[in-house]
Order: sequence, then C-alpha cells, then structure tokens
Amino acid sequence: MNRTADKPTSVQKVRIDKWLWAARFFKTRSLAKSAIEGGKVHCNGERCKSSRELEVGALLKIRQGWDEKSVVVKVLSDQRKGAPEAALLYEETAESIATREAAAAQRKVLNASLQPESGRPTKQDRRRINRFRQDLHASQDQQKN
Repeated sequence: MNRTADKPTSVQKVRIDKWLWAARFFKTRSLAKSAIEGGKVHCNGERCKSSRELEVGALLKIRQGWDEKSVVVKVLSDQRKGAPEAALLYEETAESIATREAAAAQRKVLNASLQPESGRPTKQDRRRINRFRQDLHASQDQQKN
C-alpha cells in the first residue's frame, strides 16, 4: 500500500481563500472569502483579495474571534485533508503563540472575576436591594417636590 496522505500535496499556485480552507482555518471557502474581504486576513502586512495567489514563505495574519494568529506558509495545497495534515501546511510564529496565550489568560482572569459567587441573592442581599430601592424612591420623591 502506498499512502500519500502522510504528506500534503504541493501545488505551484493556489488562491489564498482556497489555502485557508485547506489549512482548516475556515470551514468553507465562502467563509474564508468573507473574512478576507472583511479585512480579517493580511498577507505580508497588507490587505489582500481572495483571488491573490499565495507563495511559500508568506506571512499571514488571521483574525478569528478574539485571537489573531501569525502564520508562515510552509506548503501550498488546494485539497482539504485531516487536521494533522493541515497543520503541516503552516507554522505559527513564536510571538503569535505567546500573544494568544497571554490574551487567553487575561480573558480567563477577567471572566473569573465577573462571575457571581452564587446565582441567587441571599436574604441579606435582598434586604440591601429593598433598602436601596426605598432610598432611591425617597430621593426621587424629594426631587419632585
């Protein structure tokens, strides 16, 4: 048995939207095209069109949700394969990995601090809320008079 699935197939020319789809950054080519047209993908520091032909060694900045990845194109491919084969098409830069991890840690700390300790107010909390409402209504009544 001769298995060619171990290495991604290399081609001479490939459109950037097709490569992003093959490298599994986007589920469909139309999503990749929309991201490119929306300015979420930059090639070598410049905005590009989805029809731009990609070259090996190009630096891509791809924004997906909260994260921005900087990747260097290692192999050109126009076929979508499994995730392990797709990961061979590019290499993420060390700065990009460090930046993403720092941002993720910061978001995690922020989300943990915003989470309430319990879902429902305690009896003491309800008393404080009622007292606050009474004081608020009293001050509004005084302003009207």
